[in-house]
Amino acid sequence: MNEKGFTLIELVVVIVILGILAATALPKFIDLKSDAELAAVKGVAGAVNSAFAVNYGAYAVNSTKGNRISGTVTLTAAAFGSSIMAGGMPAGFSMTAAGANVTCGTTAALAIPITVSNSAHSAGNQTAAATLICTG
Repeated sequence: MNEKGFTLIELVVVIVILGILAATALPKFIDLKSDAELAAVKGVAGAVNSAFAVNYGAYAVNSTKGNRISGTVTLTAAAFGSSIMAGGMPAGFSMTAAGANVTCGTTAALAIPITVSNSAHSAGNQTAAATLICTG
């Protein structure tokens, strides 16, 4: 007999090897969800940074083009999302500062660190840093 093919033992060995490889690689793929959620928070923080910088530049050139950010400012997604960011803040994201309010006073180009977060993520509250730029 000249039969060609794999023996049952060879097939079982290949399946066992594939199972071991899958078991070692699977945790890396499962962890990608938390990495993606953190990247989303960092992306929104970058958009917030951009929005404040563009607003400051527009206001500095022509005060009718940008929104004035001065005095004592309360950070809410509703207040800044609609007026500063085109399209608004994504649902579930929030901005916070060290205190309840941010004090810009009348100082133009004052940079105040804020935190963008989304507590609805599966890996807990993930945050990223952003900067509010006061227009004075």
